[in-house]
Amino acid sequence: MSSGVPRTVKAIDAAELIRLDAEAIAYGFNRNHDAGWLAEHAALEAMHYLRPVLVHRAGRRPEFSPHWRCMLLLTMRDGQEVFSLLDVWPASFDRLPETLDSATKRAVAHRLDYEGLPTCAQWANLNT
Repeated sequence: MSSGVPRTVKAIDAAELIRLDAEAIAYGFNRNHDAGWLAEHAALEAMHYLRPVLVHRAGRRPEFSPHWRCMLLLTMRDGQEVFSLLDVWPASFDRLPETLDSATKRAVAHRLDYEGLPTCAQWANLNT
């Protein structure tokens, strides 16, 4: 495995997002939400976006280390976009298809980096 994260953004549907979240739970990875939260609140018809940002090493689970900490751009059921984090196993990320053009990847990265998106916790405080 490479020592760095891939410099890309991948679009995922809600089913894949929920699968990756379940995998993160099974592997003991960090997530910014409770189990089942994404299935309950993320828009099921929307595309969501993952952007790896750092290599994370978990000493307590060496069999799943290192893995990638990803920024996650979520669209909620009410249409609001929010920011979250999701740790992803590199092989699982690699299996996701590259479907976005360069301009779209840059636009998503810009939204994640500079647009001050609310976090999923902030959204939950206002909407649940």
